[in-house]
Amino acid sequence: IMGATFKEDVSDIRNTKVVDVIQELVDYSVTVDVVDAYADPSEMEHEYGLSLSSETNPPYDAIIIAVNHDQYAQMTLDHYRNLMGNEPILFDIKGMLKDRDMTGIHYWSL
Repeated sequence: IMGATFKEDVSDIRNTKVVDVIQELVDYSVTVDVVDAYADPSEMEHEYGLSLSSETNPPYDAIIIAVNHDQYAQMTLDHYRNLMGNEPILFDIKGMLKDRDMTGIHYWSL
């Protein structure tokens, strides 16, 4: 999961709904790796009992872009493809990348 803060480009994790997504995935025995350069790892651990990864550890079966941080918008599709396995699945919750050519990626957004 890319992004854990309440909204884009801020460090505030209060009332973040990303925690609900993480918990739902964990309830289905999905291994979840969460990265967010804005969120404070010790605060995430204290408030929600969740560990943030300091960097990505590919390959992933899927990526969820949960928060539209500018740094995620600036990443190329090749960057996202390189993070995923053979049949990449990209969940772009708010449609930040919807105008890009998603050839070869199973893409979903709201």
